[in-house]
Amino acid sequence: MSNETAATTTRRGKAPRGERVADWADGRLGIYSLAKANMRKIFPDHWSFMLGEVALYSFIIIILTGVYLTLFFHPSMAEVVYHGSYVPLHGVRMTQAFESTLNISFDVRGGLLIRQIHHWAALVFLAAMMVHMMRVFFTGAFRKPREINWLFGFLLFVLGMFTGFTGYSLPDDLLSGTGVRFIEGVILSMPLIGSYLQMFIFGGEFPGHDIIPRFFTIHVLLLPGIMLGLLVAHLILVFYHKHTQFPGAGKTNNNVVGMPLLPVYMAKAGGFFFLVFGVITVIAGIASINPVWAIGPYRADQVSTGAQPDWYMGFAEGLVRVMPGWEWDFWGHTLNFGVLIPILVFPLVLIAIAVYPFVESWVRGDKREHHILDRPRNAPTRTAFGVAWLVAYFVMLVGGGNDLWATHFHLSINSITWFVRIAFFAGPVLAFIATKRICMGLQRRDRDKVLHGRESGVIKRLPHGEFIEVHEPLDQEQLHVLTQHEQPEPIELGPEVDENGVKRKITRRQKLRAKLSQGYYGKDNVIPKAAVEEYQEITSGHGHH
Repeated sequence: MSNETAATTTRRGKAPRGERVADWADGRLGIYSLAKANMRKIFPDHWSFMLGEVALYSFIIIILTGVYLTLFFHPSMAEVVYHGSYVPLHGVRMTQAFESTLNISFDVRGGLLIRQIHHWAALVFLAAMMVHMMRVFFTGAFRKPREINWLFGFLLFVLGMFTGFTGYSLPDDLLSGTGVRFIEGVILSMPLIGSYLQMFIFGGEFPGHDIIPRFFTIHVLLLPGIMLGLLVAHLILVFYHKHTQFPGAGKTNNNVVGMPLLPVYMAKAGGFFFLVFGVITVIAGIASINPVWAIGPYRADQVSTGAQPDWYMGFAEGLVRVMPGWEWDFWGHTLNFGVLIPILVFPLVLIAIAVYPFVESWVRGDKREHHILDRPRNAPTRTAFGVAWLVAYFVMLVGGGNDLWATHFHLSINSITWFVRIAFFAGPVLAFIATKRICMGLQRRDRDKVLHGRESGVIKRLPHGEFIEVHEPLDQEQLHVLTQHEQPEPIELGPEVDENGVKRKITRRQKLRAKLSQGYYGKDNVIPKAAVEEYQEITSGHGHH
């Protein structure tokens, strides 16, 4: 064999470069076996699962745009005199943080667009997180084994709130400075430690010279690092526990019906990422947000008119605005309850949201794993709690913008404040009652559809002259969806005395659990679903139409 023929044979037998790189990596990292086990993982196909993807993609956009902005931002509170491109502010004293924000907006190529994409992506991220958590809550997707993942998602939302606050405080404009001054007032209202904590955070008397550099470190390093770790852990648990799915034909707690991760789901997810990126970019291009040049630099002796935080801080803002200005002088110290009580209520509400899955699991006493989602109507008490919380949130959102409601709609700000105070207590109660009744009505409707079929709109006259509407029987898949849910029995305390006539010791904890169980699963909270015998009796009876 000639040398030329041997060289040709060698070239033909050599693996492609990409395959050789893959073999090299697999020999050291074992990625082939890992990919083989996970790349064909099945994911359900339902529109509501995209809510979590919107949050994920918005977070990626925040990271990408944030890296770009970090290259041009100077987190310093050293004062300078502005002589940049924006002529109306020439000769105005401002911090280097505000000056660099103006330079990003007017002198850096694409800087203003990137700023707006970054801010809008943050708003979309938190909105998507909130809606995603509500989807998880209303469908019971937080049940075992996903309680830890609920906590991860909750922490992501809370950390996102504080990351957003530190982010919009960095430009040191009059609006964000007013928000920082508000936080200083909250800190000072804390008994005993307030003044010491304020001096520690601000490095001296307000505003000091350290708060912007500290916020910068927290905003670009500390909080995003923690959030990235939580996000990775969240996704790992989604993979490990497999995805939840809505009830349907062939869907059980032991399988997942959907599409494989590769190539179908990844192709759809990639396209959806660019769709989200495109929509946020269009919004950023046509809707101005945080125009700091129109607001001006922060000065401690000024307050911006119409000062409002971003929407996710509206609940906390509303609590403070509508709280009466109560004070109590105690041993030479003044307790400002007008601020202290709201800052205690806010974390208590957050803690209640975080621990809810564990409370419901304790009330029900169910230790099984759940991979099939609930229809919200079949868990009326949980659904009513969720709606009541949303009503309380949006009522306080109105309270957080009471001045804008007053000026835009020509109303009395005192009337709006009193309305919010009353609605904060009455609104959730009314929403709870109404939601529960609606869920019970939908359960009755489902029971009627199972037993009698769906209304067809066709009117038929019987031989004896009676007019009836013909009902179409449901198919097996529809019957399964309407009847597959469980209806747990409430916990009973049992007799007060045992078989020997001795009074049983029933603890307060047991009484509370039984009472809550009745509230969740008692006869006033569940419409018994149609039994097979009832269905057979009606479908074979003389009066079935």
